[in-house]
Amino acid sequence: MDAKLIEDFLEKSNVFAVVGASRDPSKYGHQVYRDLRAAGYKVYPVNPNADEILGDKCYPSLESLPELPQIVDLVVPPEVTNQIVKVCKKLGVGKVWMQPGSESEAALNFCEENRIAVVHGVCVMVERRSRKS
Repeated sequence: MDAKLIEDFLEKSNVFAVVGASRDPSKYGHQVYRDLRAAGYKVYPVNPNADEILGDKCYPSLESLPELPQIVDLVVPPEVTNQIVKVCKKLGVGKVWMQPGSESEAALNFCEENRIAVVHGVCVMVERRSRKS
């Protein structure tokens, strides 16, 4: 992955949405949300099956967020990722981070064809910690 691209994604001013955020502390979606929040990012949890996560209001969809995030971090199965990248295009989100296991060839191709910048194959928590963001 391009180090400059990752640094751009990890800028502190970026607003994140974690699609697939979970109430269950053992789940990756919970850990990613908690890590970004603890690091001081403005981050919104997105999960249609949760009302709140860590005491924060959880949103059922990207469309329901109170503001447009700069980065959508995906912690969902590839078939869900395929749908979410289309929502990102519709909303005008230009940056998507596909956590390991969430990516698909179709979603990566869609992002490339629609000029959506993508980080994939690396974990946002690992990359953030390695850069001391």
